[in-house]
Amino acid sequence: MASSYNHTSPQDVWYFLIGIPGLEGLHSWISIPICSMYIVAVVGNIFLIFLIMTEHSLHEPMYLFLSMLALADILLSTATAPKMLAIFWFHSTSISFGSCVSQMFFIHFIFVAESAILLAMSFDRYVAICYPLRYTTILTPSVIGKIGIAAVVRSFFICCPFIFLVYRLSYCGRNIIPHSYCEHMGIARLACDNISVNIIYGLTVALLSTGMDIVFIIMSYTMILRTVFQIPSWAARFKALNTCGSHICVILLFYTPAFFSFFAHRFGGKTIPRHIHILVANLYVVVPPMLNPIIYGVKTKQIQDLVIVFFSSIS
Repeated sequence: MASSYNHTSPQDVWYFLIGIPGLEGLHSWISIPICSMYIVAVVGNIFLIFLIMTEHSLHEPMYLFLSMLALADILLSTATAPKMLAIFWFHSTSISFGSCVSQMFFIHFIFVAESAILLAMSFDRYVAICYPLRYTTILTPSVIGKIGIAAVVRSFFICCPFIFLVYRLSYCGRNIIPHSYCEHMGIARLACDNISVNIIYGLTVALLSTGMDIVFIIMSYTMILRTVFQIPSWAARFKALNTCGSHICVILLFYTPAFFSFFAHRFGGKTIPRHIHILVANLYVVVPPMLNPIIYGVKTKQIQDLVIVFFSSIS
């Protein structure tokens, strides 16, 4: 597949995603849970958005942010899973450079936007617990809309340079990407140029965008805990902390595999087997989107009650 000519234009070459290196013989089996999780993720998140948009009692800041998270989950899994399944089922490994870069952009764009939404959700919990009497005056529909727009705009300006960084490189004909989808460093490593700028920018984005989001989330929960433990009643403390349980689970689901994948790709090449890294990256784009609506459905009584009412009305 690979060519030997030098400094070819990337637009003239078709690239090949090989799936999970070393586990090619298991692709058919791996596709079964991935397909199942993708279907559950899409159906679950669409249903969650439908429930929030149609039920007036859920038109609260927490649920509006949750609908943004659900939309981001649908987009993230849909940007990756269909091509992944095409590789596993039909050996449809080829992809044009433009399509590969487009997929790369959307994956990074949605990831950064979702990180901002999780930060907004932690701010929502901070205001709800630390300033309950001012909750509705601080988080008005206008403010929520502006936060959503800010998350999208920030993500766009952070991720746009990735496109220019991969297009500026010279390519020598290498066209095999040992992954199931296109991401920034996977494309950059095909170049025959020095990719130090790509590495530095990728690290900078991770530290200054998602890294700072994590710092602010930790600060929010530190202030939340300080306020909660000033409440004299244990029952009231538990009730306040219980409203944060779903969000904390979603945060751990989102950031833990993402940062494992990020650091494994850059620093763990010799210690972490490639097939483990790629498998985790594949599961990352379907497992959190699948579990997020389930977590909120199980942990949030208001959503539970509406789901029961909805299904009893159609049965």
